[in-house]
Amino acid sequence: MQSRTDRMPRLPDLVVKEYKSAELTLAQVTETDQRSLRSLAERNHIGLRTTRTGWSVTARSTVGVFVLQRVRLILRPKFTIPGRQLISWLCYANGVPVPHEPTLRQWPTGSSGYVDAVLPALLTECRSLLSQGLRRDYVRTDRVEPMLRGRLDAMAQATRRYGAVDQLHVRTFERDVEIWENLVCGAALSAAVPLASHATLARALKDTAAEFPRPRLPVTAPRMLARARYNRLNTRYRPAHAWARLVLGGGGVTDLLTDRGLRADSMLLKMDRLWELVVRQMAGRVAAEFGGRAVGSGGENAIRTTGDMAITHKPFSPDVLLRFDSPMSRFLPVDAKYIAYGDRTVSAHDRHQLLTYIAGYTGPDAPLAVILHPNPDEASSRTLSIDGPLGHLGEIRVLGVDTRLPPDQAAEPLRRLVADFVGATGSTG
Repeated sequence: MQSRTDRMPRLPDLVVKEYKSAELTLAQVTETDQRSLRSLAERNHIGLRTTRTGWSVTARSTVGVFVLQRVRLILRPKFTIPGRQLISWLCYANGVPVPHEPTLRQWPTGSSGYVDAVLPALLTECRSLLSQGLRRDYVRTDRVEPMLRGRLDAMAQATRRYGAVDQLHVRTFERDVEIWENLVCGAALSAAVPLASHATLARALKDTAAEFPRPRLPVTAPRMLARARYNRLNTRYRPAHAWARLVLGGGGVTDLLTDRGLRADSMLLKMDRLWELVVRQMAGRVAAEFGGRAVGSGGENAIRTTGDMAITHKPFSPDVLLRFDSPMSRFLPVDAKYIAYGDRTVSAHDRHQLLTYIAGYTGPDAPLAVILHPNPDEASSRTLSIDGPLGHLGEIRVLGVDTRLPPDQAAEPLRRLVADFVGATGSTG
């Protein structure tokens, strides 16, 4: 007998590669879908324009699955990363360990792109939690009892029973699995079921979801994740919650996804934001190997503009600012660019931006800034030298990170650059 998951009608797929366009006909887009598409366009997740026959959708740096009422819109990435490596990079960005290899899917990226790799990761971590036993904690419960059990709710007793004592409004605290850690997992597993592109995976997600409690309202789980705090008692939930954030739209570490305006069976991943988080992790770890650290580029370290007509200006802030303090403080600004700079000229805007960082953070002995971009073919490195009539202004090192490699191994070009930078400035690390 077929399950409900096997019998679900399959919506047709419309595949749009990153920064390419595809057409939706008038018959494919309902009024509700038009509002959802406009909402995505307003937040710069897609480009959208009307045509004589319907709508033209242009994919940008947001990739994933967006489910309309009559079609599944699949936004494909321009930099293809195999599923196994994608899991490594997502874990790296989230700061969580790579889950044990599942036997179900082996981390493929199939017709639904990155969604096909994320869902088995969520399933693997939730199954691991079940095998260890779900955490229980004291949960407040309000109930009506024939005898006093727990604490009497005097206000409820007075306003609802009018002084009668045949039934007592009491408040008790009992150990239960219906705590926020488990509710988040249950909500994410349930939301993942319609996302799955294969019936076997959908059925496994559904069966596992039945083992977890779920919140009464779907919007509750993302709010719980926004307030998440981890300690020695619940730290084992952190990996599962990292994947749950992706599915529920809570945003990975810091808003990787968006939940506003999306149905529960949509999942979108902002690749430029993901790359920025990867670069922050990579630069911070490499700096620590040489006695440095990543510091904030705001506050006293900010490059500000004053004296203009506007009251305030957004400060110039590199994605990562590395500081090395021996024998004296030196800074190395690093910027993440989700652009194919391996075979493309660095834009004038980016050169101006990096030159501002050089002027604001570096000295004349080491006027250097770094661009890190993904390069799925091979690691690459080149140096842009900027000179003027009064002399040398600075250098921009453009490093391509080979995304086919594990993150720590892919960081080798940056590691060599930092080693040279530390040695050239006399730091002993």
